[in-house]
Amino acid sequence: MESIGLGLGRLLLSVIFILSGVQKLMHFSQTASMMAGKGIPLATVALALSIAVEVGGGLLLIIGYKVRYVAMVMALFLVPVTLTFHNFWAFQGAAREMQMVNFLKNLAIMGGLLVAAFSSRASTKNAR
Repeated sequence: MESIGLGLGRLLLSVIFILSGVQKLMHFSQTASMMAGKGIPLATVALALSIAVEVGGGLLLIIGYKVRYVAMVMALFLVPVTLTFHNFWAFQGAAREMQMVNFLKNLAIMGGLLVAAFSSRASTKNAR
C-alpha cells in the first residue's frame, strides 16, 4: 500500500508541473515576454530551463527515477518562482488575495516535494 500511495502522490504532484510546462511551451513567446517584464534576465533561456524542470521533472517523478534529487531540484526551483511571480505583498485587494493563494499553493507543493524527497521509500529507489 505504501508503494501505491507514494506513486499516486508523485503522480498528483507532477500534474501541475507538466501542465504548466506544456502551457509555457505552447505560449513560449508570450511567456518569455511576461518573464522579461518581471525583470528575468535572458528570459528565453530561463523559460527553456523552466520548461525542462517542469516537464522533465514531472515525468521523472511519475516514473520514480531519482526521486530525492528530482524533488529537491523542483522544490528549489519553486523558491525564486514563488518569490518573483507570487509576491502578494506588492498587490492590493483581490489581486493580493489571489497572489497569496498562489504563494501558499507553491509552499504546499514545496512541502509535498520535500516529503517525496525524504520519504523512506524515495531514498531506497534513489539508491538504484
